[in-house]
Amino acid sequence: MAIDTQRRFIPIAIAVVTVSDTRTAADDTSGDILCDRIEGAGHRLAARTIVRDDAALIARQLESWIEDSGIDAIVCTGGTGLTGRDVTPEALEQVRASHHGRDIPGFGELFRWLSYASIGTSTVQSRACAVVAGGTYIFALPGSNGAVKDGWDGILAEQLDSRNRPCNFVELMPRLRES
Repeated sequence: MAIDTQRRFIPIAIAVVTVSDTRTAADDTSGDILCDRIEGAGHRLAARTIVRDDAALIARQLESWIEDSGIDAIVCTGGTGLTGRDVTPEALEQVRASHHGRDIPGFGELFRWLSYASIGTSTVQSRACAVVAGGTYIFALPGSNGAVKDGWDGILAEQLDSRNRPCNFVELMPRLRES
């Protein structure tokens, strides 16, 4: 990470959604890790919730946060695998399409590259992905604690830091709604 100490850190507001049929607030360890890292980095935790593995419910939650001008980015954890209940990428695609947004293919590619060091070829089972929809960044990470750490520590901590050089997601935020 190339942090330019001459630049000012700009905190952003980030919402966290855990996608799970089984987790509760009491045992959502991956959500806890994300929230701790978001606040530890100096950002504001704008909202947090748990949503069942249901594409329509996930999309509805994402839509409500996209419409909230107080939320700049959303990080999802869970629902990115290959089973029938893993529908987080489909929810992101639905929201992206409804807002004429854009995919961020490099996010999933880099996540799997980083994850390979931890879990080897099992990383091919991850459908981690990211989009921009309605001027809001939405990132989808697998639900394991290790995956959340890989995604935040290896990608998001740098890209959501306005001081990161040569470029970062934060400096693009004022232009995300351009047509």
